[in-house]
Amino acid sequence: MCILAWHWQPGSATELLLVANRDEAYARAASPLHHWQGGEVLGGRDLHAGGTWMGAGRRRRFAALTNFRTGNPPDPNAPSRGSLVHHFLVDHRSARATLEQLAPESQRYNPFNLLLWDGTELLGLEGRHGRIVALEPGWGGVSNADFHTPWPKLQRLQGALQRLPRAAQTDAALLALLADTTPAPAHALPRTGIRLEMERALSSVFIHTPTYGTRASTVVRLGPQGVAMTEQTYLHGRPAGLVQESLAFHHDLDKTGR
Repeated sequence: MCILAWHWQPGSATELLLVANRDEAYARAASPLHHWQGGEVLGGRDLHAGGTWMGAGRRRRFAALTNFRTGNPPDPNAPSRGSLVHHFLVDHRSARATLEQLAPESQRYNPFNLLLWDGTELLGLEGRHGRIVALEPGWGGVSNADFHTPWPKLQRLQGALQRLPRAAQTDAALLALLADTTPAPAHALPRTGIRLEMERALSSVFIHTPTYGTRASTVVRLGPQGVAMTEQTYLHGRPAGLVQESLAFHHDLDKTGR
């Protein structure tokens, strides 16, 4: 994932409303949103490394990942960041316990941000320096920088999400917010160590370059009983398929998952 924006309202009918774009090389194979792991996980799947960028698990949990942009090429020998999402979705530990164990070794991975929800807490981890971020109820978001970094594309998406009346927050309307191709003005571009023309190309909510861009736009609605997800996939900037799936949470699992 490369941009996430959300509204977290603990105790409400929709505890977490989240919208997200996954940006990736067009050549990297992936499966769209589907049930896997014996029906215990709902999410897309990276067919290159086997993990996922975002998903929900029956144990009342949700996880999503963004890369942290440094301008340096990723280490091909580093472990898969997508495995972090997968492991949490099928585990029994809380979000906090998971991140407390992961934080000291997070620099083994290429730089990332990890968002976890366990039905009680919404937490982030900035992998490049192992910092756990407690996220408060309300509006939030993260892109390819640290949590709370005011990148123009993130501010644009968060602002549009906040201005959209609740009655108008249909899947179609939310997917339209994620299709925004407006680039940031030159003076507002972040400086992450990549070429200026690429910085500008990556500064819009929806990205389309000859070899890299937005591969999936997703709307996630998490409530006490389960999750509903709508995913619009893209190929070379054009819609390629729409999938709508849901997953009911198990409420009779003890801490061992039995």
